[in-house]
Amino acid sequence: MEFKRTAIADVILMQPTVFGDDRGYFLESFHQQKFNDFIGSEVSFVQDNESKSSKGVLRGLHFQAPPHAQGKLVRVIKGSVLDVALDIRKSSPTYGQHVSFILSEENKTQAFIPEGFAHGFVTLEDHTIFQYKCTNWYHPSSEGSILWNDPALNIQWEETKPILSEKDQSGVLLANFNSPFA
Repeated sequence: MEFKRTAIADVILMQPTVFGDDRGYFLESFHQQKFNDFIGSEVSFVQDNESKSSKGVLRGLHFQAPPHAQGKLVRVIKGSVLDVALDIRKSSPTYGQHVSFILSEENKTQAFIPEGFAHGFVTLEDHTIFQYKCTNWYHPSSEGSILWNDPALNIQWEETKPILSEKDQSGVLLANFNSPFA
């Protein structure tokens, strides 16, 4: 497994080694010891989630506030997404900046998005299956959302008219957001 830091160093891309032949393929999708060694601390995952979406569905930009903050290890099982991590840590030199990358069943890339980031993705294919591990349990009253199309963020979503939930249509502009993350 290969690890790589993104332009925002705390967001990490993971590329598994894929062993393929005429029968299909095998890969190790996660290895706790290698992961902890690379990030330099011990991270435990307590909940796994999965969603299936049609092409053009946008989910995000979501976060959970402390003490229920979540780090996420995200991957695509089927289809593809444009994945986005937005830094919402007040003291961070990259506050308000984001990184984006394609996650797909073909590239098998995974991304670790730590606590202190809002996360979202837009599906690029029908029947996309998105899976993620969380470092904390879902806590509805701690959930928040930054407006996906806030002009100040300048996120290039590759979808001009995404399919959105009510929650995602009513996110907060970054300028009006009082981050709970130091």
